[in-house]
Amino acid sequence: MPVEPKLSHTAAMILQAIHTGRIYGFSVMEATGLPSGTVYPAMRRLERDELIVSKWEQQSIADAEQRPLRKYYKLTRAGKSALEGLYKRYPLLERMLPSPEEQKA
Repeated sequence: MPVEPKLSHTAAMILQAIHTGRIYGFSVMEATGLPSGTVYPAMRRLERDELIVSKWEQQSIADAEQRPLRKYYKLTRAGKSALEGLYKRYPLLERMLPSPEEQKA
């Protein structure tokens, strides 16, 4: 039987933010209110634990928008499973970070 990872509230918020479409670091920071010194190390741990994966965007896209490269994140199957477990541990998580569509409604 697989062991559920022990994830912090910070990790839960980051997984929820990525799940709801905030797929790069700065958007995660904006959604959660967490500082970069918290978000980026946590995302590295989540990636190490194979709960998220990342991919750098193409340089041409960043150049066209005249901004730095973005590293995009997405949940793995294990990350989605962990997030489902976190909803039981943190019942308000889904309401704290609704999807952008839910915010507009």
